[in-house]
Amino acid sequence: MSDADATPVLLVVDDDDAIVELVRRYFGLHGFRVVAAADGRAMRAELLSSPVDIVLLDLGLPGEDGLELTRYLRMHWSGPIVIVSGRGDTVDRIVGLELGADDYVTKPFDLRELLARVRSVLRRSQERAAPRPAAGTLRFAGFTLDPASRTLVRADGSTVGLTTGEFDLLVAFVERPNHVLSRDDLIGALHGREAGPYDRSVDMQVGRLRRKIETDPAEPQLIKSVRGAGYLFTAKVERR
Repeated sequence: MSDADATPVLLVVDDDDAIVELVRRYFGLHGFRVVAAADGRAMRAELLSSPVDIVLLDLGLPGEDGLELTRYLRMHWSGPIVIVSGRGDTVDRIVGLELGADDYVTKPFDLRELLARVRSVLRRSQERAAPRPAAGTLRFAGFTLDPASRTLVRADGSTVGLTTGEFDLLVAFVERPNHVLSRDDLIGALHGREAGPYDRSVDMQVGRLRRKIETDPAEPQLIKSVRGAGYLFTAKVERR
C-alpha cells in the first residue's frame, strides 16, 4: 500500500459531489483514504500529488469522458481501474474493459458490493506486483517469457509491451501448451472466480494478445480458436 500504515488510497474521479461524499464516508469507515477529482485535469494533478493505489472512474465527466481517461491511465499509470458509471449498456462495459479497466460497476450501486469489488481488484493487483520466486524462463516461437520479471522478449531482444491481463493470459497458455483452455479456465487466470458478466472480455484479451505475438493475427497460428470449447496454444514450449 501507499502509506506506512498500509492504508490504501482510493481516487474517485466523479463530478457528482453526492456520490463522492458517499464513497468517501463509506470507504473511510472501511480503512481507505479517499481523494477526489471532478475531471481529467484534476485527476492528473491528484495522481502527481498523491500515492494512489486504485482509481474509481466515472464515464460521464465534463471535458474528457471516462473512456478517454481510461485510455490515458493505461498508457501512463500502472494501477488498477474500476469504472463506475450509469451507462449500463453492454457496449460501454466491453469498451471499458477493452481499454484496460479491471472491473465495471453500474450506477446505482450497492456500497457493499462496490467495496468488495474494489478490494478484490486491489488484492489481485498486489498479488501480481508481489515479487515471485525465480522459476526459470519459458521459450516459444522465438519469444522468451520470464514469469519472475513479468517480461516477454522477442528473438531480436526487444520487449513486447503487455498489460497485466495480457501477461496473465499468456502465462496461462504457455503453462498448458496443446491443451484446450475454456473461457472459464482463462477467466480463472485473469480474475479468479469473480468475472461476473464479463466473460466476453476474455475473447477481447485474446484478440489483443494475438496482435502482439502472432505473425498474422487474422490467421493465428499460436493461439487457435476451438469452436464451442475455447482456445488452444499450439507452440512448443521449452523451459530453461
